[in-house]
Amino acid sequence: MITKTVECPGCKAHISVEGDPGEKILISCPNCDLNGRYTIPGAKTETGSVCIEINNLTKIYKDVKAVNGASFNVRKGEIFGFLGPNGAGKTTTIKAMLGLINMNGGQVKINGLDITRDGVKIKEDLGFLPERVSFYENLTPVQTLNFFCELKGADKSIVPILLKDVGLEDASNRKVGTFSKGMVQLLGVAQALIGHPSTYILDEPMSGLDARWVRIIRDKIKMLNERGATIMFSSHILSEVENLCDRVAIINKGKIIAEDTISNLSKYLHMKPRLEITIKDLNGKVPDVINNLDGLENIYVKGDSLFLTCVSSLRSKVVTTLEDAGFKIIDMRTFEPSLEDAFVKLIEGDT
Repeated sequence: MITKTVECPGCKAHISVEGDPGEKILISCPNCDLNGRYTIPGAKTETGSVCIEINNLTKIYKDVKAVNGASFNVRKGEIFGFLGPNGAGKTTTIKAMLGLINMNGGQVKINGLDITRDGVKIKEDLGFLPERVSFYENLTPVQTLNFFCELKGADKSIVPILLKDVGLEDASNRKVGTFSKGMVQLLGVAQALIGHPSTYILDEPMSGLDARWVRIIRDKIKMLNERGATIMFSSHILSEVENLCDRVAIINKGKIIAEDTISNLSKYLHMKPRLEITIKDLNGKVPDVINNLDGLENIYVKGDSLFLTCVSSLRSKVVTTLEDAGFKIIDMRTFEPSLEDAFVKLIEGDT
């Protein structure tokens, strides 16, 4: 059983949810009554069922190893996040995976096929969104997608549906050259959906999009996954990765430094939850009684709110100590370690 704290997209309230890895939980915000669904992060497929296999992938530019022996697996039916700081090797890895640049070493298999021998066959059942999307500026979205349908041998009747799905229906007859960066990105997503592939590799799919369009792409990724698609995407928007992904891999300086579920990464790094305790008339003063408790970290006060970090087993002792000393606790919230916390700690430890 995993406990997660979810932020309501409407009123920004924090809601605690519990469930098993991969379980989809229906949520109703107690503050604004907004309803939604949250998928508990974690592997939901069999360990042996692999869609993408990367073994010792290496790419060298002159004297620089842009990718240095990277190895990881993406399981069938999961949403897999690929993270790393700028220049870590994310895009180079993805290009090498797809045969867009030559590898200096290693092996890539997608759905059991080797990219060096079966690249054409692999791409028949794969949707790809590059980091930098580019289309002919003198064509309309309809003409652009019709062109890609011809390349893939797909039925062009799907084009109006795709444009509607990504929110470009009203711009279907405009020239792509008049589009904003975000609109071009959405057209790239629509292009990747042609042919209903079983596997998607998306390089920064939410880059350059405003909040409304980010939500469109997020919902589309969820829908594709619910229909059985395997999705790997890179992103620097850690909150989106945390909300969407079953597992993640983190790359830094060309090396994979972590691959696991978000909750397991936190456990591996010995990360502790943070408590926020609201106490009547605290007035910005740290209670003396907790200074003698072993295992408390990062203690500070803001107004009537006491913040501290500790292992889960100490929570009840903190509360009991405060109440026994006469403090009136009005509210208490627990914040589990986030993907951002794990990401920062891993990157700092690898520098």
